[in-house]
Amino acid sequence: MTATSGVLSTATPPPVAPTGQHHGLAIALFAVIVLVTLGITLWVGRQGSAAEDFYTGGRDFTPLQNGFALSGDYLSAASFLGVAGLIALYGYDGVLYSIGFLVAWLVVLMLVAELVRNAGRYTLADVLELRLRHRKVRAAAGGASVVVTLLYLVAQMVGAGSLVALLLGTNSAQARTWTIIAVGALMIVYVTIGGMRATTWIQIVKAFLLIAGSVLLTVLLVVRFHGDLFDLMRQAARHSGAGQRYLEPGLKYGATFTSRLDFFSLGLALVLGTAGLPHILSRFYTVPTARAARRSTMWAIGLVGGFYLMAIALGLGATALVGSAEVRHANSAGNTAVPLLALVLGGGNGSTGGVVLFALISAIAFATILAVVAGLTLASSAAFAHDIWAGAWRVRPRRDGGAAAGKPTEQQEVVVARFAAGGIGAVAIVISLYAQQLNVAFLVGLAFAVAASSNLPVLLYSLFWSRFTARGAVWAVYGGLVPAIVLVFFSPVVSGSKVALFPGVDFHWFPLENPGIVSIPLGFLAGWIGTLTSPEPADADRFAELEVRALTGAGAA
Repeated sequence: MTATSGVLSTATPPPVAPTGQHHGLAIALFAVIVLVTLGITLWVGRQGSAAEDFYTGGRDFTPLQNGFALSGDYLSAASFLGVAGLIALYGYDGVLYSIGFLVAWLVVLMLVAELVRNAGRYTLADVLELRLRHRKVRAAAGGASVVVTLLYLVAQMVGAGSLVALLLGTNSAQARTWTIIAVGALMIVYVTIGGMRATTWIQIVKAFLLIAGSVLLTVLLVVRFHGDLFDLMRQAARHSGAGQRYLEPGLKYGATFTSRLDFFSLGLALVLGTAGLPHILSRFYTVPTARAARRSTMWAIGLVGGFYLMAIALGLGATALVGSAEVRHANSAGNTAVPLLALVLGGGNGSTGGVVLFALISAIAFATILAVVAGLTLASSAAFAHDIWAGAWRVRPRRDGGAAAGKPTEQQEVVVARFAAGGIGAVAIVISLYAQQLNVAFLVGLAFAVAASSNLPVLLYSLFWSRFTARGAVWAVYGGLVPAIVLVFFSPVVSGSKVALFPGVDFHWFPLENPGIVSIPLGFLAGWIGTLTSPEPADADRFAELEVRALTGAGAA
């Protein structure tokens, strides 16, 4: 082997597609992950059946525990598989993608963590109801939360299909289909039996495994290059197929004005979307105080920041040691770059170390997907049962002006939430079957755009604008949600390209893949116009009540 900078050959890396010897060990580790998580679910699920246990896990998790759970919810298949895959395929542009995920946590820390914990109870709609007591507001907020979590669920399940297909050594649609169905069934079991308490413990275990696995791969990678990170970047550029352009901006997003605009839209969605993600907001209710919520967020920032630094190194390592062409051959969206890198770092094809490390990292990725889909399913089922069914559909205001009639009990809510988990899981499975060729990080970007367009405007207006009204809230939600969905439907993501959802047709007219640059301002604008044109003025007393509770915690659940 010819040495380059004393480390590696400049020749194209040999193919590293997994062979049949990997399958048995990997599947065995998958089975262990499933059995452990099911064991946690069954054990924890017997500890409490009240609504507070199902929705918040009893509110008794420590900041450190919740910090791990928050990072576990956030570090999804998009992070472990998608971001590293984008870096492996597009270099500098993929690195820029990861920055948005991290910067978003500063918005959460500064604007919403403590305030949401004090002002709400179970869901985003609870924060709104404190001053905007209207059924239409709760229905709108609950519906938007279900849409956001569905998009996020699809991303995780697509990642699961790609991962298991790689393990089985096949690109067959049948293998991916059955994987998606199995993951969907497992997530329904986790939520219906264990609720938030089980989901949180699964997230904690998963976050520990994910970070430990990333540290292991990063250490092996640095040792492989004798600590010379500049040589790592040089080798990545050589084996990227793009040369020096791999280390410069523009390989994916900078070729045209449209692609640069698309990247700005994506960055805007990532930075602002985290503060509107239902499964992230619900995490702040699992700790006893607002101070604990802030400390949880600080723990999460540290864990997430460390992980993304390692993800950058792993993406570069996949290009340097596997090669962009081989990564793309294994999965056109790059979702399997990290497992392929693990195979090489362990010793390559045919080596015991390669087999073990490949299987271990793949099992961790699978655990990542299982944990995140559980949290997402719980958030969406809670939004449906607590906000749409109990808060909007079942409740009818009395004509005499008295208390609302028809409000179900919390136990009835929990029963509906369990059934809703099954229905939402089924819908996610069906959508995932049609989106198997899309990059999971890109799919998550769409979810962030919808969250930033619909949930964030109504949340910020409610917390900080004293004149905000119920009409403004409804308009803010739908004014961001509807344009985001419409623009995505008529974008190149759905039609007009080989990797689109429907590659055989072309009905797109919106040029951008991410709608955030248009839909996010529309959400804020619609809320502002709705408030100015509202026939009923804002209730100053209710805003004062919200402000006192949000800032001091007085009267918080």
